[in-house]
Amino acid sequence: MKSVFVTVGTTSFDELISCVTSEDVIQALRELGYGRLVLQIGRGAVEPAPYSSAEFTLEVFRYKDSITEEIRTADLVISHAGAGSCLETLGAGTPLLVVVNEQLMNNHQLELARQLHRDGHLYYCSCRTLSDTLKTMDLSALNPFLPGQTEKFATFLDKAVGLQ
Repeated sequence: MKSVFVTVGTTSFDELISCVTSEDVIQALRELGYGRLVLQIGRGAVEPAPYSSAEFTLEVFRYKDSITEEIRTADLVISHAGAGSCLETLGAGTPLLVVVNEQLMNNHQLELARQLHRDGHLYYCSCRTLSDTLKTMDLSALNPFLPGQTEKFATFLDKAVGLQ
């Protein structure tokens, strides 16, 4: 059974959790062959009820000491655009779809997502376009994020947040 792991990191991104558990997005995931959705909801107020049926399973947790196993075993990670979450997912070689939080001011996350998309490493969207992006993206077209590119990533991040 193909699985999707959704992470918001240590933050709160209720809009993403609400969006990814909407009927439209669940249907899109099912049509793509995903039968398991695991949500890491952080400190958010939105906490969907877990459920399991023959066709689809939803699991929910706030935090774990490590989400490495969830990232490694997922067929797709849907994540906020936090640098740590992106780097860990790309480093694991798991396909990544970043959902940008449009509520953030001076949104460096959008800059990060755009650059990693330009380099062919991930897809990105907003909550409004998540369902359509799922239906149109081609995960086989993504370029691997090769080992040793962490310095390139760190340099880009430093520039994006104004440290260089």
